[in-house]
Amino acid sequence: MDFKLILMTIGVSFILAVILGPLCIPLLRRLKFGQQVREDGPKGHLKKAGTPTMGGAIILLAFTLAFLKFSVMDTDFYVLLVATLGFGLVGFLDDYIKIIFKRSLGLTAKQKLFGQLLFSGIVCVLLAQSGHSTFVGVPGTSVGLELGWFYYVFVILMMLAISNAVNFTDGLDGLLSGVSAIAFAAFAIIALQASEIAAAVCAAAMIGAVLGFLVFNAHPAKVFMGDSGSLGIGGAIAAVAILTKTELLFIIIGGIFVIEMLSVVIQVVSFKTTGKRVFKMSPIHHHFELSGWSEWRVVITFWVVGILLAGLGLWINKGL
Repeated sequence: MDFKLILMTIGVSFILAVILGPLCIPLLRRLKFGQQVREDGPKGHLKKAGTPTMGGAIILLAFTLAFLKFSVMDTDFYVLLVATLGFGLVGFLDDYIKIIFKRSLGLTAKQKLFGQLLFSGIVCVLLAQSGHSTFVGVPGTSVGLELGWFYYVFVILMMLAISNAVNFTDGLDGLLSGVSAIAFAAFAIIALQASEIAAAVCAAAMIGAVLGFLVFNAHPAKVFMGDSGSLGIGGAIAAVAILTKTELLFIIIGGIFVIEMLSVVIQVVSFKTTGKRVFKMSPIHHHFELSGWSEWRVVITFWVVGILLAGLGLWINKGL
């Protein structure tokens, strides 16, 4: 029955996203909510300037309607909803400022951090009230550590890291939509096996929403999700990993996100300490573009690697 519930959630969320696309994209175009493209980015991206952005609203709306329909409203439900819509709201404000002021940067780093900390803090309060375990285990073993109150510091840092890592991954047509669908599929399986139904339904609702969005976001993209989509996805996947007690397993299942973020960190540290860049451009998907790979080749390759990492994560979790 739970498996049928997951399939129904995916199907409804997907259909909602596909219906919302043709309704929202013309509206975004009329409002002139066009993408501002980085001038220092790959030259091939300059032609994308003006493509409607803030399409993350399609993902969040389809997700929310499906999640409300199929999930039971317990504490886990509110944890997932706050994480997803809270981080999505921060991204929405960031996108809105970019568009209104016609610049590539929206909220300041401090403003964005404040918003992320606020909603991470609310998640921690909800977790504490529900008696959520503060034990963090090593994937595939019985080894772990009881963190006590420090667990909530760990949760906040985890949510910040994951949401920003997911945000870095959103740089090519269809890249984040596909990679996130793969990761959510792995976590949906894990959640079902752990009888974490709210987390499984959340993951399923996100799978349908991002795949429905992919219909319009595949190369050449008719719409971009913007930070409203990427931060919302990041908040959701972090919350699912937390509720399923697979916090550390995310490093493997979400390996693409980790690689993308590490490439940015390595690039910044290298340039500031040596004056040299390790990659032609970061995040790393742009490095491959500037190395001569087509955008579609980069996306497909990252999807395949994402599938392999998700499979590895399920195997480690004894899910296969």
